[in-house]
Amino acid sequence: MPEVVMPRLSDTMEEGELSRWLKQEGDEIHKGDVLAEIETDKATMDLEAFDDGVLEKHLVAEGTLVPIGAPVAVIGDGSGGGSGVQPTDAAGPVEKAVLDTESSPAESEPGEPAPPSARPSHETAQGLRTSPLARRIAHEHGIDLLSITGSGPGGRIVRADVEHAVADAAEARGTAGTPSTPTPSNTPFPLSTSSTSSTSSTSSSARATASTADHAPTDDVDMPLSNIRRVTARRLTESQAVPHFFLTSVVNVERLLALRAEINERLESAGIKISVNDLLVRACAVALRAHPEVNASWGENTIRRHHRVNIGVAVSLDDGLIVPVIVDADRKGLAEIAAEARALAERARAGSLKPNEFSGGTFTISNLGMFGVDQFTAVINPPEAAILAVGAARAQPEVRDGVLVTVPKLAMTLTVDHRVLDGATAAAFLRDLTGILEEPLRIVV
Repeated sequence: MPEVVMPRLSDTMEEGELSRWLKQEGDEIHKGDVLAEIETDKATMDLEAFDDGVLEKHLVAEGTLVPIGAPVAVIGDGSGGGSGVQPTDAAGPVEKAVLDTESSPAESEPGEPAPPSARPSHETAQGLRTSPLARRIAHEHGIDLLSITGSGPGGRIVRADVEHAVADAAEARGTAGTPSTPTPSNTPFPLSTSSTSSTSSTSSSARATASTADHAPTDDVDMPLSNIRRVTARRLTESQAVPHFFLTSVVNVERLLALRAEINERLESAGIKISVNDLLVRACAVALRAHPEVNASWGENTIRRHHRVNIGVAVSLDDGLIVPVIVDADRKGLAEIAAEARALAERARAGSLKPNEFSGGTFTISNLGMFGVDQFTAVINPPEAAILAVGAARAQPEVRDGVLVTVPKLAMTLTVDHRVLDGATAAAFLRDLTGILEEPLRIVV
């Protein structure tokens, strides 16, 4: 009887969360049908069937973390032969099925309004679009998803929406449970007391204060880690073992911005718009082709120089960061890079990236200029040899022919793995990249 197992959906994946069943026990299944949604360390993906038959049994509940290769369901011929199969023991804390129909509302403290009970999971699945992490947080804090308006694509409820609802609920509980201020007594204060009674009074007051502090309402909220955040933390910890060094260059982007404006004017009728990041991707691709020693990665006993120039572009998500990869960036024109980068970013934010779209990178760009950041250093994305951190373009003073003028400049910081590259080699790459950006016609020819 065929078992459906947790697949490896990315090169860094060790376990996946079965966030939602899309097929129920007893449903007829055909090869290629989507059985469930799986939240990995990178994105939310579909779990497909590889056999025809009937879904005999779910072996794990929604919200469960399952190690790679562990069975999650049984597909049979409809005779019920899968009923004797034992459920899978999940790896890590088994997050209870999100919005479990069996769960009862949490008991409320006296004087506090009871939190709204969770709706059944099937009702949420049919009526709302929610991220797995949002459903989990809502369930843990007793938040009714039907009372939340989603801010994500297509009205999808995301983590930030639920966090706001949790904070509002905590504030409401704090307001309801705040004791009224006692009215001062008209009894005159005693003129004298014995030392014993004074000590006893002070001690009692201290205990009362401590007791009040222990039970004081708080707005602190513990948020569970998403798979993306958990794996990001692990990989950043691994990055601490990499001997980093940093090189910074300030680039005059006056010509680059002028070229971008001219290109966008010519491409306007085609509906194509080139961003500064697209120009950076193309410039880095040209520089990496000229400096193959930078387009490399660290191995156990080797340094691998990559033939293909695959540039990752960091994209911020609600619950973490992902780096979609533009493959063969050195062989693509600006219009193609722009279209691909935009499509990858949209799929990343929708959680629909395929594994091959966020793996295999050889160099990464992290651009925080759109957030007004002038300069920063980025952490290397192992096993790549380098990552480029790009800041905002700012008008800066410059003297030309004895006249003070302002020109747009931005700072770029190259973070380098010293095991792969020496300072002079990395400096030569950054110098040439700066030259390409300051003479941007080299990007398009």
